[in-house]
Amino acid sequence: MVNTLKRLLLAALLLSCSAFASESGRIAYRAQKLLSGGRFAAAYDAYSMALLASRKESDLLSEARVLLSMAQIRINSLDLVLADSLLSVIREPSLDAVTRVAVTEARMELANASEDPGKVLKLAASVAKEDFKEASDGLQAAFYAEQSYALAALGNLDSAYKSVDRVRKALSKSDGRYILAKARVEEIAKNWNVADSLYAEAEKISITENRIFRTANILYYRSRVWDKLNRKQEAEDARVRSAQAFELMGLPKLKQRSEKGN
Repeated sequence: MVNTLKRLLLAALLLSCSAFASESGRIAYRAQKLLSGGRFAAAYDAYSMALLASRKESDLLSEARVLLSMAQIRINSLDLVLADSLLSVIREPSLDAVTRVAVTEARMELANASEDPGKVLKLAASVAKEDFKEASDGLQAAFYAEQSYALAALGNLDSAYKSVDRVRKALSKSDGRYILAKARVEEIAKNWNVADSLYAEAEKISITENRIFRTANILYYRSRVWDKLNRKQEAEDARVRSAQAFELMGLPKLKQRSEKGN
């Protein structure tokens, strides 16, 4: 399964660009804080309240951004059917350029998580160039990362490397998100030693930045690579640490995924 790691705060950051004078904005801001602290269930409940508030305010753009945030939590919790249902009720005509790109990127992530790389590339091709230019560097990087995973899964490694290089250009060579994206491509390409070295670098950065969700995912990815390298004890240790972290974050499906190691 082409599991994906995503910046869970992407849609929350879109919401933070809005004025927080509204009730929905204030609630969404609280949800963002909960999410950044790894409190996924509490954040989702807060976003549910923000959704009701946005509908009371008749603010379709805020509603779309809240739904996007809720869908991203579900994608990263491996609740894929629910994530798809949340994305399906977003009213496309209400979106601005940046939110259109963010919604498409979330659908790309969902397709990758559902092991449908062909759909990822179709979604990527559907984004208007003028919309993409409005997207932030972080959103563009997330878009290119998802595209690179799909290309690698389809065996188109030259294009995958070109796409992941666009992640570097959008961010920087030393950014943990770029290093992790590159590691993911190398793992899909079965370059186990290269992938392990990159994962180790990404893990150090993630721990330093206190990115607890990202660190737990990296441990899971490293356990798979270590299994391939016949480093069984290290792989088992990484699975245990990853599963413990996901359990404490209230993410049972990710805990089970880490325990199984596949």
